[in-house]
Amino acid sequence: MKAQTNGIHWFRHDLRIGDNEALAKLSEIAEHSVGIYVFDERWEHLNQWGAYHLGEYRRAFIESALLELQQKMRNLGSDLLVLQGDPISLLKKLGAHVSHISYESHAGWDERQQVHTLKAALPELTFIEGESNYLYSQGTLPFTLENMPDTFSPTRRKLEKYTQPCQPCPKITRLPPPIANLPELTHYVFASSSPLGKYSGGETAALKRIDEYFWGTDGIATYKETRNGFEGWDFSSRLSAFLANGCVSPRTVLAKLKEYESQRVANDSTYWLFFELLWREFFHLQHLKHGTAFFDYGGVQAKPPNTLFDPVAFEQWCLGETGYEIVDASMRQLNATGFMSNRARQLVASCFVHELGLDWRYGAAYFEQQLIDFDVASNWGNWQYLAGVGADPRGHRQFNLEKQTQIYDPHRKFIQQWLNP
Repeated sequence: MKAQTNGIHWFRHDLRIGDNEALAKLSEIAEHSVGIYVFDERWEHLNQWGAYHLGEYRRAFIESALLELQQKMRNLGSDLLVLQGDPISLLKKLGAHVSHISYESHAGWDERQQVHTLKAALPELTFIEGESNYLYSQGTLPFTLENMPDTFSPTRRKLEKYTQPCQPCPKITRLPPPIANLPELTHYVFASSSPLGKYSGGETAALKRIDEYFWGTDGIATYKETRNGFEGWDFSSRLSAFLANGCVSPRTVLAKLKEYESQRVANDSTYWLFFELLWREFFHLQHLKHGTAFFDYGGVQAKPPNTLFDPVAFEQWCLGETGYEIVDASMRQLNATGFMSNRARQLVASCFVHELGLDWRYGAAYFEQQLIDFDVASNWGNWQYLAGVGADPRGHRQFNLEKQTQIYDPHRKFIQQWLNP
């Protein structure tokens, strides 16, 4: 007979202990608990655009984050089970042994559908939802999702004027001991090697990067001037992968940014990081509002662009063989590292839609497969923006690739590095 306070925390995009609201709530009431993470069996299959959800670089990043998280859970008295299969089937199987399931809310359509399905299948259980993947609590937004603006600037102005971001929740110092006698489950087999080099996942690495970029180098103080770089660690915060995979929460990043501003300097560059956290929040809220329209050819505007899918041109773009040097260098960097700068993403997407005239969804799906820092709302929202079917009030936004090269790679160092290694 199951105890009334046995609980599971279902980790998804919250691979951390710090500022994990749902995990903290569960730890306060459960006598026994365990964390689980499931590598979804669907990730092993190609999607409708011919790409995988999970490529080798993000998989390696997630694996490193999970190994650290597992050790942290054990150090706090609990455990983390890393499983493989269908998340709903596995959780239903575990549901007979628990009374509570906690999870962090996420804007992703699939993630939301999974929660709906699980609640319907296990109506006798108590579900605990956290909101620490967002800067703002849903209850404090100055608009309903249905009435929120569909462009960024008015959304930003309303958020900054009428509400405040939430503070990180108190530190978790202990977790309930593991649940005994769980059923036999299919455990995930970790890879024997990683292609990432020094760029590994995990909460410790995320916090170390914040300390290094803020306090160690003061890079944040000149971020607005350097953020359009293409290569290296110093030109940007490099926090996107940690945020996308939940190794750190946006609330923690902002709290540490405010601390830096109070002790060192507050300027346009430090504000710009907050500005980009607001962009992330905007796309997450838009995805909550528009759902599957984020994946429609016509986007949230329901205005299909005049483009087609050409498999030959698509393959050339993927391989970095379009003939547009800045695009080809960027794609080769992506394929070799799982990373691409923000400026480069705009240029390769613009080329994809305008110069090559391709269906933007194939580009978005390829990014989903390749990027370490893939975030469903930000990725698909930004691709819609560049394709002219999303949140951009100006419509089609085409970049002059040669001019952009002259501005951001004037000595062609980045191009030479990747086209003539």
